[in-house]
Amino acid sequence: MVNNIKIGITGLPGSGKTYTLKRVIEMLSKDNLRIGGMMDEKETDGRHETGLTVCNLMTSEKVEFACPGVESKITVGNLGVDLSLFESISIEAIKNACADCDIIVIDEVGKVEVESEAFVDAVKDALDVDKPMIITLHKKSRDPLLQDIRRRDDVRILEVTPTNRNLLPFKIVRLMNGENV
Repeated sequence: MVNNIKIGITGLPGSGKTYTLKRVIEMLSKDNLRIGGMMDEKETDGRHETGLTVCNLMTSEKVEFACPGVESKITVGNLGVDLSLFESISIEAIKNACADCDIIVIDEVGKVEVESEAFVDAVKDALDVDKPMIITLHKKSRDPLLQDIRRRDDVRILEVTPTNRNLLPFKIVRLMNGENV
């Protein structure tokens, strides 16, 4: 890894942002790089979303922070969001990745996540760390944090689509290895 590039992966919901990120992590893990940070994942019953989890990539600690029946002013469809549960994993995962890892991963900076001031602050701090980063971004949000990330000169934004999602992980790895793509 020669490049401290920061890559933002964006795309419409369901386009494959997390799939692309998982493939990149899998490919980079073969180089014995320490990859840390956090990842959001949807839980489904095969047809409907039944919850959202956040996972610390270094420790594999995971918690469901959104599920049906949770009373909250923040919702995703029929899922109520418990921000304190989200923060209990995500903040430490980001801070530890900044301190101890070769590559920082943040999945996802989206509508729900930016409701947490602590998360927003952790993301801002991580963006200022001189390490490679891969961050997934909600495509249409006009949140100030997302706007700031898109405007940064040191973040290269790539859009994943159903057409390019199988090739994009290879492009990202090549960019991270310093190749001009």
